[in-house]
Amino acid sequence: MNRVTSEAAAQAGTDAFARILDAPSGLVILDCVDVRASVLEFRALARRTGQAVYLWEPEIGMSSLRDTHGRFPDCQRLGGALRFMRQSMHFGVYFMLGLALPLSAADAAVLRQLARTQTAHLRRVVLLSPPAALREYLTDVAACLRYDNTPGRHLRMRDGRWLVEG
Repeated sequence: MNRVTSEAAAQAGTDAFARILDAPSGLVILDCVDVRASVLEFRALARRTGQAVYLWEPEIGMSSLRDTHGRFPDCQRLGGALRFMRQSMHFGVYFMLGLALPLSAADAAVLRQLARTQTAHLRRVVLLSPPAALREYLTDVAACLRYDNTPGRHLRMRDGRWLVEG
């Protein structure tokens, strides 16, 4: 991703990120039009701002969106990642991709606890476009947001300047 594309992606995710931080619950369900594009936008935002933003995927485990090589030990499995999130004493936004039912009773309890826990530091667990069954299961404790990140604006070079079209 070149510098201009990275900057445009970071700007596109800024509004959604602010809405996530302002959510009334520690658990956010974010329905995205394009999930992979959203991850790239949040990665660009994390790199630009230096925010503590993480991504958990079942095949990969938990990693930092700011640092592509930053992986967390003992966070490959969902239970380990949820315990890490619950025990963290620092600001953090944890995106989760590929989470599906059935959840173990322990994992479901920790997710619900993360939704209700108020801490001195801001912590958000964000489920990216989860399946409908999981959304319905957590609707009573989660804040639900929609993020339409379809490309409607394009950057174009004209006379040595970048112009926004769309």
